[in-house]
Amino acid sequence: MDFTKLPHGGVTLTNVTVPACLAGLEGDLVRTEISIDDGRIGDPQPVAVDMGGAMVFPAFVDMHTHLDKGHIWPRSPNPDGTFAGALATVRADSAARWSAGDLRPRMEFSLRAAFAHGTRAIRTHLDSIAPQDDITWPVFRELQEDWADRIELQAACLIGCDKWTDDDGPFGHTADLVAATRGGVLGMVTYPMGDLRDRIRGFFAQAAARGLDADFHVDETMDAGVETLRDIAELKMETGFSGRVVVGHCCSLSAQDEGRALDTLDLVAKAGIDVVSLPMCNLYLQDRTAEGIARTPRRRGITLVHEMRARGIRVSFASDNTRDPFYAYGDMDMLEVMREATRIGHLDHSRADWVTSFLTEPAATCGIAAPSLDKGAPADLVICKARNWTELFARPQADRIVLRGGVQIDRKLPDYAELDDLMRT
Repeated sequence: MDFTKLPHGGVTLTNVTVPACLAGLEGDLVRTEISIDDGRIGDPQPVAVDMGGAMVFPAFVDMHTHLDKGHIWPRSPNPDGTFAGALATVRADSAARWSAGDLRPRMEFSLRAAFAHGTRAIRTHLDSIAPQDDITWPVFRELQEDWADRIELQAACLIGCDKWTDDDGPFGHTADLVAATRGGVLGMVTYPMGDLRDRIRGFFAQAAARGLDADFHVDETMDAGVETLRDIAELKMETGFSGRVVVGHCCSLSAQDEGRALDTLDLVAKAGIDVVSLPMCNLYLQDRTAEGIARTPRRRGITLVHEMRARGIRVSFASDNTRDPFYAYGDMDMLEVMREATRIGHLDHSRADWVTSFLTEPAATCGIAAPSLDKGAPADLVICKARNWTELFARPQADRIVLRGGVQIDRKLPDYAELDDLMRT
């Protein structure tokens, strides 16, 4: 058969390979069949296609992205590749350029790429320091409605903890914008400050008052002395905050004394906090020296994902930034994220269920329906010609098939030239 084309309508895909954990079985990979009827996984159909062992996944969940920053690299490149360089460059670009007319086409460009690659749900962080919050959140709501039948969208506000205020200050207004948005999540970046714990308490109180979950950027540094993760875990328990809490990055754990890091993870597990690891962006930024200094990076920044899973902590992986000063590359492709996370984090010789960290784990953290291969689930599928993990990760799977509601989509990716007018300075 022509692998790139499947018949429309009811069909049974025979001889497919799926992760055993997605079929409710023990082990690694299993051969089975999947039937599609009226847009859902259903009973066997009279039309059958032998897929030759092709691997099948439910469509992916990308739970930590930055759609508002996406694709500004051509006009605002990181001058030296460092975190400080990224932060300063984005601040300058947003102040000068982030109108609704600039944001929407860049954000939609990323959504089109994600859809073509096989993603069905995305959480994005949105820079929300006033007055940007009143510009960006209405644009996001428009996209949320326009894309509702293709990608389920959530958003978390993004401010540094030094910009946090109580409800009488600017962040109170931002929190109200978040609460007025379907699936809105209250977000903040934490780093050492003298009154950080008071700020986190106030933040949790605002989230609780509005019935919002919390999403933190945490300890995105190789400084072993930075431990705001402990503050978040302790304060979640102290305040009794009952919403979902996820922390992203947590790079400093990888630089800490083993005993101290594991003690922190025990706190995280006890507090019931989820983690999202962003290995591609962390690999790009962490342990990088300033421009002109030729030094090979020693420490790569990925957080302690194996130790987390061993403690029952829910762990997800996600894209993070896309072609902006924090990460010059990326294409909102969760298969790329899975491939790189496997290589960077040595996921290939441990547990057999890491695939859930790109599917069911982020769905649970975000509180959305879990991607599934079970009967009755939407036939939103990603099908790769690869028959096993080594074949899957050896190539980018550019010829993958993506089905949405059982119908094969056009996977043509948007052309970067579409953004040229926005890149002119």
